[in-house]
Amino acid sequence: MYVADVMSKRVRTIDSNAPLREAARMMTRWKIGSLVIVKGSKPVGIITEGDVSKAVGRGLDPSKTPVNFLHKKLMTIGPKERIEDASRVMASAGVKKLPVMEAGRLVGIVTQTDIVETSFGLVTSLKEMVSARYRPPDFESQM
Repeated sequence: MYVADVMSKRVRTIDSNAPLREAARMMTRWKIGSLVIVKGSKPVGIITEGDVSKAVGRGLDPSKTPVNFLHKKLMTIGPKERIEDASRVMASAGVKKLPVMEAGRLVGIVTQTDIVETSFGLVTSLKEMVSARYRPPDFESQM
């Protein structure tokens, strides 16, 4: 299974100079946990609910602090990569979300939740297939 099969194609973005308060409002309005930070149309980072909470907890003013205060390297993945590869990238980078890039364009986002939900669905389907094919031996007819 590939990233393109499980990613969300609707990605919400925020300008890199926007204040944290605007990011919090947008995430609340759209009931999402993160926004991809863009400079022009180029993704340069991700801001999460946790990042906003940490910033406020450190005493940063959410009205004056831009969303690009984090300075973390942005990890991305391509839509034709396998979900196992996306999981490895997330684990090694310590992130839960990866913007999906194709030909220099942001085309989606894949999250740990997307991968877990898909994996659970696959395991459930396999279990049902095995159960449908497996018939326990009829011991009573052998006695």
